[in-house]
Amino acid sequence: MIRLFLNGLAASAGGGLTYLRNVVPKLSTKEDVHATIAVGPSLRFEFQDLPNISFLETRMPAGPLRRFWREQSILPRLIRESGANVLISAGNFALRKSPVPQILLSRNSLYLSGDFFRDLRDRKDYRLWLDTRMKGILAKRSIQWADRTVAPSLAFAEELRHCSGKDVTSIHHGFDEGTFFGDKALLSPEIERRLESDSGTLRLLFVSHYNYYRNFETLLRAIPLVRDRLRGRKVELFLTCRLRSEETPGGYRAESAAALIKQLGIAENVIELGSVPYTRLHRVYRACDIYVTPSYAETFAHPLVEAMASGLPVIASDLPVHREICNAAAEYFPRFSPAELASKIVQVASFGERRQSMTELGRSRASDFSWINHVDSLVALARQLAGSR
Repeated sequence: MIRLFLNGLAASAGGGLTYLRNVVPKLSTKEDVHATIAVGPSLRFEFQDLPNISFLETRMPAGPLRRFWREQSILPRLIRESGANVLISAGNFALRKSPVPQILLSRNSLYLSGDFFRDLRDRKDYRLWLDTRMKGILAKRSIQWADRTVAPSLAFAEELRHCSGKDVTSIHHGFDEGTFFGDKALLSPEIERRLESDSGTLRLLFVSHYNYYRNFETLLRAIPLVRDRLRGRKVELFLTCRLRSEETPGGYRAESAAALIKQLGIAENVIELGSVPYTRLHRVYRACDIYVTPSYAETFAHPLVEAMASGLPVIASDLPVHREICNAAAEYFPRFSPAELASKIVQVASFGERRQSMTELGRSRASDFSWINHVDSLVALARQLAGSR
């Protein structure tokens, strides 16, 4: 029996929540593993009582830097009390003096992204620039403090090796088709109504809350170009967010993107669905025709796998991680080129044979990702480290 302590206190939105929602239930099926999961009270209610899992609810101060310093003071005692053999730190930052061997899960590419820092300077968002720089210093130090760092893709593992000089293990994140498609409940009537389109409408989808590195602006600038080239065919872009700063996690200011929609005259083409429950997200994918992502920084990109499993052709920015995840199942474009993105959308929308090929390749590629395989690899690494001190 190996006892793990999983620090999930940083999970509050996006990929962090997706990770815990998929990994914790899979950990509970391992009869020779007991895991203590540290989470905030707001997340605990999502998990039912699971075998082989203990939950430790701990309130933390708001903000990642304040939470980091609080964790440094209280977690060593909690880890010792749990009897854990290995700590898994799931929030990009490690415990500086872990009482047991530590695996750091690193999945934030912004700390290494020159594009992101240039973007922040262009937007004159110096507060976020400084905040990210400070967190980047802690993230790099964390790689030194951890016994082993794990990245969700080979591409990001290579970036981390280059910046730290330390060995970094790549373990792909997974996908569970039964879980993702299992909820048969309908979407809210409002979202269902907005997803209804006239016959022949080209429905594009981008799944993300608003932030700068997902590069919404390049996608928005591509929409009038697509509309002009597909004359006579209605074009709609569905977003799973609202472009309002007060509804945007992470302190990102969405007003410029909202203003760009008005400036481009595409208000009737962009449909802001708002947040969609993860368990019902598959209904949104299946209501659309093409999945697009213009992100300029990623470490894995779960929506790409979800889109491929849902049968959607994928058009993605030309990042190494996107090519690693999708292989031949996607079309790629230079990440800051609205014209090239528009051309790819028109090509895929116009040629049914290519769409069918991408759909088949995508479903096959999505089946390569498995959360149980991810958990098995993580537990195997933990066993390897358990006796290392």
